[in-house]
Amino acid sequence: MVVDDSVVIRGLIARWVAAEPDMVVAASLRTGLDAVNQIERVNPDVAVLDIEMPELDGIAALPQLLAKKRNLIVIMASTLTRRNAEISFKALSLGAADYIPKPESTREAGAADIFHHDLIQKIRSLGAKVRRSVPASPHLPATSPPLAPALPRQPLSRPPLTPVAHPPLTRRAFGSQAPRALLIGSSTGGPQALMTLVAEIGAVIDRFPVLITQHMPPTFTTILAEHLARSSHRPAHEAVDGEIVKAGTVYLAPGGRHMRVVRRGAEVAIALDDGPPVNFCKPAVDPLFSSAIDVWQGGILAVVLTGMGSDGMRGGKEIVAAGGSVIAQDEATSVVWGMPGAAANAGICSAILPLGQIAPKLVRLFSGDRS
Repeated sequence: MVVDDSVVIRGLIARWVAAEPDMVVAASLRTGLDAVNQIERVNPDVAVLDIEMPELDGIAALPQLLAKKRNLIVIMASTLTRRNAEISFKALSLGAADYIPKPESTREAGAADIFHHDLIQKIRSLGAKVRRSVPASPHLPATSPPLAPALPRQPLSRPPLTPVAHPPLTRRAFGSQAPRALLIGSSTGGPQALMTLVAEIGAVIDRFPVLITQHMPPTFTTILAEHLARSSHRPAHEAVDGEIVKAGTVYLAPGGRHMRVVRRGAEVAIALDDGPPVNFCKPAVDPLFSSAIDVWQGGILAVVLTGMGSDGMRGGKEIVAAGGSVIAQDEATSVVWGMPGAAANAGICSAILPLGQIAPKLVRLFSGDRS
């Protein structure tokens, strides 16, 4: 279900979705009020919800939509302003699954292409999770009368879901070296996971450098850093090129730039990179993970949290080869088990844990426990 008062954006998204063989446009609506009034009849798996709309805006419509269908996947869409970024963070706390920044103009070079790629990937990854779940809303019938979409519907073949046998995941021993730095990578679902994690690892932050790459655009990372500072009760900010890395501070990769670390004499410094996207992301996790090996060698503990794709897996392999260790968030507590799943299935993880167990494990590891 596409909900946006811009006829241009609404039309773009509807065409992109209709072109995918595994997706159908259930409805194309102009306001949040239309969405609330029609959700029971439309019964979508995913809603792409604009923030600024007449009659009922996205942040007001969100709780009403979730009240009517509690397993609805909602992706908030907004332009890159500080106000909209703040609203998107509030939407995440109210139950939205993810957000996506809309380009200021779809005529910008490459802007529409990036928006197209990211949106379809988010819909597919998040929609797959709700398709695997049991229908959760007693308010909705098992099948709903079809609502005529804005574009012709394409036949959609949905084979029955069958259990997939997963091979047992290999876990390796933690590295023998004591960790000297904590590196964290995350994407979809990451902001909530990060705030939960940093709130419980104050003892680690006080004694060791903590560096985070979250897939997120500019402005959003500024606000995320502020939230991390409040959650951890420790200094947290977007990293600045050339600044010295010290214990007691959380460093966040700024949106639109890769964050690496480099050694400068006896000190470690931040090196920001304006190069091309890595794994379709900028910032990306792999550049941070890989660069840290030259600085801390095997004294690295890396954590891969919820997120789409496989970013962090290649860098995690390099960390393990250098003697460091990797922990992945488990599937049950991940919004999307893409990044942590890739690391887990690559056999590079020493632990695969629910989000609530990661912080206590980190505290123990940085206190000398190697089990």
